[in-house]
Amino acid sequence: MSRMATWLTTDSESNELLDREPLALLIGMLLDQQVPIETAFAGPRKILDRIGSLDARVIAEYDPEKFAAACSTPPAIHRFPGSMAKRVQALCQELVDSYDGRAEAVWTTGDPDGAEVLRRLKALPGFGDGKAKIFLALLGKQRGLAAPGWQQAAGDYASAGTFLSVADITDQASLLEVRAHKKEMKAAAKARKA
Repeated sequence: MSRMATWLTTDSESNELLDREPLALLIGMLLDQQVPIETAFAGPRKILDRIGSLDARVIAEYDPEKFAAACSTPPAIHRFPGSMAKRVQALCQELVDSYDGRAEAVWTTGDPDGAEVLRRLKALPGFGDGKAKIFLALLGKQRGLAAPGWQQAAGDYASAGTFLSVADITDQASLLEVRAHKKEMKAAAKARKA
């Protein structure tokens, strides 16, 4: 499958950064919780603009208080910028320790199959089962990942023609479809609890 241009924010420079920097995409996915998708995926550009680098080593070694301050400067990278700054640094430290600081090595080193990529993603700080499956589907659907079995490992998120997650967002219209789906899922969950 060919690789398509990334469209996860309404800002073209943020999208270009996500497209060319695997670490930006991974950090955006980490931030994608309790904030709008566009806010989460614009976070990596804010980090780059504020500290001058989007290198895993630089971020991992950055003074934690100064990094938290950079992440908290309005507009903040997240509604919980302090805790997310710690998560971003923990993610980058894991990439340095396990993947020589290269985000893409998580899904490329050793030519892993889909199940192995999923296992590696789930081992990253801040990546649970659902987030790991969504990111795997994003890699498979939009980034040309050809790891055998990625569809099975990503589960429903790998399905074509759906609007379940960020893996399905390619433009403003699909963003709205995904947002509507998430709203339906929250309403259904609320109804089940009642």
